[in-house]
Amino acid sequence: MDLEYYRLSWWQRILYKCKKTLAGIGRGFCNFWVKLGKGIAAFFIGIVLGVKNFFVDWWRGNLITKVSYFVMGVGHMFRGQVVKGVVYLGVEVAFIAYLIFFGGKYLYMFFQNFFTGGNVGLVETSVSGVWDDNLGEYVKIAGDNSFHIVLYGILSMFMILFFAMIYFRSVKESVALEQGKIIGRKADNFRQETGRLFDSKFHITLLSLPMVGLFLFTIVPLVTMILIAFTNYDASHEVPEHLFQWVGFENFGSILNGGSALGQTFWRVLGWTLVWAFFATFTSYFFGMLLAMLINKKGIRLKKLYRTLFVATIAVPQFVSLMIMSKMLDTGGGIMGSGGGIITQWIENIFGYHLQFGLDITTTRICIILVNMWIGVPYSMLMCSGILMNIPADLYESARIDGASKVRTFMKITLPYMMFVTGPYLITQFIGNINNFNVIFLLSGGGPGDLQLYTDGAKGTDLLITWLYKLSLGIDRNYKLASVIGILVFVISAVFSLIVYNRSSAVKGEDNFQ
Repeated sequence: MDLEYYRLSWWQRILYKCKKTLAGIGRGFCNFWVKLGKGIAAFFIGIVLGVKNFFVDWWRGNLITKVSYFVMGVGHMFRGQVVKGVVYLGVEVAFIAYLIFFGGKYLYMFFQNFFTGGNVGLVETSVSGVWDDNLGEYVKIAGDNSFHIVLYGILSMFMILFFAMIYFRSVKESVALEQGKIIGRKADNFRQETGRLFDSKFHITLLSLPMVGLFLFTIVPLVTMILIAFTNYDASHEVPEHLFQWVGFENFGSILNGGSALGQTFWRVLGWTLVWAFFATFTSYFFGMLLAMLINKKGIRLKKLYRTLFVATIAVPQFVSLMIMSKMLDTGGGIMGSGGGIITQWIENIFGYHLQFGLDITTTRICIILVNMWIGVPYSMLMCSGILMNIPADLYESARIDGASKVRTFMKITLPYMMFVTGPYLITQFIGNINNFNVIFLLSGGGPGDLQLYTDGAKGTDLLITWLYKLSLGIDRNYKLASVIGILVFVISAVFSLIVYNRSSAVKGEDNFQ
């Protein structure tokens, strides 16, 4: 920083830093859009060049190569790679059969619903029924399942994408085989191709199964969740009585509108979520650091015993500790519960305060943060102990010779070094606490109730993640709002992580600690 900064008063320094931070965020935002624009342009340019090369190769190829553009594997079978050609042909036949007998139907309904904006042309369940002359009564006709339309429609689109990748690879190989034959190069046989999968291409063999699992159990559900946020899908559309409709950004507008009951609930829950994440992260971190410094202090005996005791608390499963604390704080008779517990009466007699866990929102929130400290401090203590041992003793010796106080030594040596090493860990912990389902759900279940909150599941100590859970599994099963909340949580977490990490000492102060 320049010399002018040190001439400013404390409040002017804060304004100066806020200005610099906002300017940095603005520059980063502009750079993001510039890079995004360049990436999109490069993507479309690549598509244009690829289409051009595609038709050029087809035009220059001989008859066998041209046929392989329509019947996969022909070029391979006629040029010595019979097994590989049969595999490519089988993939094409299987893909066409998939579209005809299964995927094509859901793909058609998906796009028909998308472009019509509703359920025009799709089959809904007939509530009154259709008259059957043979039976002499009205028969209820089962309609199309909304969730199946979205899920299998997305799956079909991915199947088309994967087939396109295999198809273009087949065409490229067919062209290469023709060129190799012209110059007299012999094509590899099936044994040679298979051998490379266990040698130079062994990484492909190892990663194939995990990638399939990633696609089926992560990518497809994630894309499905994102698309559901743009529909009206809820419990009334689970059964094929009513088909879902695309509503665009209507759900986002409803939940972000601070003037509506739903919007007010979202902002209140988001505010508590951020407050909780801040205190849950930094109380555990700093108290764990102070505890580690105390144990590592010269003259403290039985250091190994203290470390062992705290490590033993880590060995106890977290949900066990939370369930025990929940019973101790239970209103109906826990020793710290508001129903007349022993510790509650002791606190009331000494401090004149009646502990009302589960009845008063503020008290419940404070208790949750304190319980989280009890669970989180041992982890931070154990981590900080190892880092403190690695701080060079020469730094402390130099500070002592210069006459620095212990507080100044901590602020100028210990804390900067710890923040440099544990900066990414703190960011991870903060994001983890935003999505910390266990502590809230097992301790308070999100309660107590709050009359100022939207009645659809949210209570006084609910985080966004617990509210999302209640929306998904509640009576109304409001999947559309749950999906919107999931997207917003991801955006908040991603933006915070990128901004804070890029401005942390772990990135900017690397040269100071080498």
